[in-house]
Amino acid sequence: MLTEMLHSYLATRRTAGFTLRTTEKLLRHFATFATRQGDTHIVSATAIAWASLASSESLRANRLRMVSRFAQFAQAEDPAHELPATRIFRGGLQRRRPYLFSDAEVQLLLQYAGQLRPVATLRPLAYQTLLGLLAVTGMRISEVLALRFVDITPEGLIIAQTKFRKRRLVPLHPTAWSALNRYLSVRQRMKTSDNYVFISRRGTKFSYPTVAKTFQALLDAAGIRGHTSTHRPRLHDFRHRFAVKALETCPDSREHVTRHMLALSTYLGHTRLESTYWYLETTPQLMSDIVTACETFRKGGKS
Repeated sequence: MLTEMLHSYLATRRTAGFTLRTTEKLLRHFATFATRQGDTHIVSATAIAWASLASSESLRANRLRMVSRFAQFAQAEDPAHELPATRIFRGGLQRRRPYLFSDAEVQLLLQYAGQLRPVATLRPLAYQTLLGLLAVTGMRISEVLALRFVDITPEGLIIAQTKFRKRRLVPLHPTAWSALNRYLSVRQRMKTSDNYVFISRRGTKFSYPTVAKTFQALLDAAGIRGHTSTHRPRLHDFRHRFAVKALETCPDSREHVTRHMLALSTYLGHTRLESTYWYLETTPQLMSDIVTACETFRKGGKS
């Protein structure tokens, strides 16, 4: 049972572009270990015991994360598989679970941004436009804050100051252009010492701490809590939302999926394709769709 599930898991992830040589070796060792314990499904206690065999805390944490990802996949087909807690061992950094804003929540945040005070200043419109750009482009907050007038071209936004210093073009939908031009018509009337697109009431470039603080206030106003009280939604979660929505609209043939992923990776400015594939694993609906597609393929249908 475990060996068959592992074969399906590895085949699915390799279809998505992963090589998984080390992962396969370790998970096959885990499957053998679990089978000797009499397990037919993934059991948390067995996973922890197996991970504990590693020689360092970091390796133990990595082993447990590996089984946890396998268990997420397995649970989509059979809920009897247990999902091991991944914080048993301390080691390495883990990606934080993203908060995926709903369309209604995005609209609510834009509504409250438009009510920011002072009402007769650029501030409400600036925050409406900034949050709207984050939601519809998937840009990093640092990239939006670094935008200058020279970066706005008829083809789209030129992202010059990227995380990995790679210039790229971000095309805009006509509705996004309309919202941006509305803001720019007001912004360009203001005389400032620099040409940043988003500025404060004092005429200086928006600072990340100020924007982040205002965003948290907007979350409170909109009643958006997040997963837990200590893990509230972040500005970066708009980027996660954009990537997930893009993947959810991906055509279902494997050839189209590959091209879609490459295009999305380039659009987002990822240096490694793995950074884009991560969104497949972090979103239950996407993982469920992958399992369904792979099961259809295994039975001789189209994938």
